[in-house]
Amino acid sequence: MTPRASGLTRRRALVLAGASAAATALMPAAARAELVIDLRKGTFQPMPIAIADFAGEGGVQVSGIITNNLKRCGYFLPIEKARHPEKNPPFDSAPQFEAWKAAGIQALVTGRVSRDGSGRLKAEFRLWDVLTGEQIDGQQYFTDPNNSRRVGHIISDAVFTKVTGVGGFFDTRVVFVDESGSKENRRKRLAIMDQDGANVRYLTGGEISVVTPRYSPVAQEVTYMAQRTGEQPRVHVLNIETGQRQIVGNFPDMTTSPRFSPNGARIALSLQQGGNANLYAIDIGSRTTTRLTSTPAIDTSPSFSPDGTQIVFESDRGGSQQLYLMGAGGGEGRRISFGQGSYSQPSWSPRGDLIAFTRQGSGAFSIGVMRPDGSGERILTEGFHNEAPNWAPNGQYLMFFRDPGGQSGGKLYMVDITGRVEIPVPTPNFASDPTWSPLLTAAR
Repeated sequence: MTPRASGLTRRRALVLAGASAAATALMPAAARAELVIDLRKGTFQPMPIAIADFAGEGGVQVSGIITNNLKRCGYFLPIEKARHPEKNPPFDSAPQFEAWKAAGIQALVTGRVSRDGSGRLKAEFRLWDVLTGEQIDGQQYFTDPNNSRRVGHIISDAVFTKVTGVGGFFDTRVVFVDESGSKENRRKRLAIMDQDGANVRYLTGGEISVVTPRYSPVAQEVTYMAQRTGEQPRVHVLNIETGQRQIVGNFPDMTTSPRFSPNGARIALSLQQGGNANLYAIDIGSRTTTRLTSTPAIDTSPSFSPDGTQIVFESDRGGSQQLYLMGAGGGEGRRISFGQGSYSQPSWSPRGDLIAFTRQGSGAFSIGVMRPDGSGERILTEGFHNEAPNWAPNGQYLMFFRDPGGQSGGKLYMVDITGRVEIPVPTPNFASDPTWSPLLTAAR
């Protein structure tokens, strides 16, 4: 297995090794992956799983990260260590399956951390099906010791994918708007963190106000709207690794709501001219600009389909904010939202099967999903003020913010597409407008 990192993360990619002889020696020749959570069923229960302390220096930290990730995702129920029948199960031999089974545990993760001859960190893990007594996964990873947290995330992704059949999302980062100060004089800075809230750092200094950041699907870049006092808002692109930033387009009027195309080569945005706004697409390399809509209405919040052939957007052309679909080259647009209330902030799933949205009506803001043809609408969560749904790269979770009003501010939350899992995402201050990175390292 060779490393393939997303976008500009290749320079920092972990060296991922395939399942080694040490990691596979205990796997039966005809092992069957019976350890499955079927997420298509609305009645699934979190799977009882034990993550044993990894042996070696830093091993407990790695296993702790795995435990936290699997607990937060809502599909697993990590069992507290006091209930583990083996306190330090050996890595190179089979666990005592009957004891683990008697403790009500279905899956077990064991591992160890060491250093190789060059000083690199070596992390190994095994995933055991306790009920069948089989090892169903095992890998080893080599990396710089400073990447130990990421090793924990990558192992979490491996376990998550093996059991659910859905791609991982733990080895990702989130860019968001960090908000501090009073409601009347709030400082808004771009910040970035690991998806679990760790390693927060700031990308802008607060001298300009920022909103609506959107991650590139293929690179460590983010586009957002920024405004200096007394100036028109402008759409910017920031390279997260180099810090280089540029203004997108040379428009005299306000530009808002940017979103990358799936290949990261274009940005769709909204240009306000007088009392109306239309959508444009800009090729980042050539700076070629294409007008996509031409109406007297306010068209905004464009979002590309993952194959790049269509765009969903919001428009008040029918008298209220609703969602419309058109080809990526522009056109009239076809309305797809018909429920009660107004619809805004559409976001197309990376899997292509769903479009997320914010719906406002009857004094509540709801986060929901529908199919691209407008059918199958489901509300995932409701509240006083929920906004800005944005997808994890696996299309299984959304992150959004909730603002209770008053002198308070927004907080980030994560919800899955079943609506059964909803948890807060920790940030140091008030927060809004989250946007998820692609997987930092995707192994092929």
